[in-house]
Amino acid sequence: MKTLKGLLILLAAPLLFLSFEVTESNDWEVPAKYKTMKNPVTANSSSIAEGKALYVKHCKSCHGKEGYGDGPKAEELDGDLGDFSSAAFQKQSDGELYYKTTTGRDDMPGFSKKIPDSEERWSVVNYMRTLKE
Repeated sequence: MKTLKGLLILLAAPLLFLSFEVTESNDWEVPAKYKTMKNPVTANSSSIAEGKALYVKHCKSCHGKEGYGDGPKAEELDGDLGDFSSAAFQKQSDGELYYKTTTGRDDMPGFSKKIPDSEERWSVVNYMRTLKE
């Protein structure tokens, strides 16, 4: 009986530890070609204004006016919405931001259909750059 009890404990212990392990990664893998991709749209006042208009229409409800991840829909969503003003966000390349905006993941939709013009999506990237602190 002691042997059976000991065996059950030995078998159950790893399962207990696995139940506490976080299996979902917060890392958002971006393909290498996007990491080095250069923004073909100059970040001038016209591009930034266009990007802001698109951000207000498509992004503000979740990411918030200042990009803090505190929009009115934010509480309904799972996961971290990010803080666009943070150094960690701003250190990403334009290509990485473009990829994430274009493809989306989890609760965040991809915007390749809602904003089909790639130059407009690049303008959103230009606007997101203005949200740094």
